[in-house]
Amino acid sequence: QVQLVESGGGLVQAGGSLRLSCATSGRTFRSIVMGWFRQTPGKEREFVAIIVWSNGGTYYADSVKGRFTFSRDNAKNTGYLQMNSLKPEDTAVYYCAAGSGFATSAAGFSSWGQGTQVTVSS
Repeated sequence: QVQLVESGGGLVQAGGSLRLSCATSGRTFRSIVMGWFRQTPGKEREFVAIIVWSNGGTYYADSVKGRFTFSRDNAKNTGYLQMNSLKPEDTAVYYCAAGSGFATSAAGFSSWGQGTQVTVSS
């Protein structure tokens, strides 16, 4: 399994921005896709975005489309989620994940990071 380490979470006011990073731990990222999910207490893990590692193709949940941008740096084996125009409803623990094919459900990913908290105040 791939080891993933998220960073970049924090507290921001509504309308602000954060950039999350997802780094593979000391290995070349060989998975097909990397995804971002988020979760709030008592709710299921929610799909946010996915990137196809080979060509950078992306797909987003409707709730973040136009506000979030997923990119990757092949040389650093790191994915980035740029989050702009943040809303209080974006508050959640954000997880990155690696998988072998396109998926928008958590079950489609085999490796997960530990999560990073994002809190958006109103």
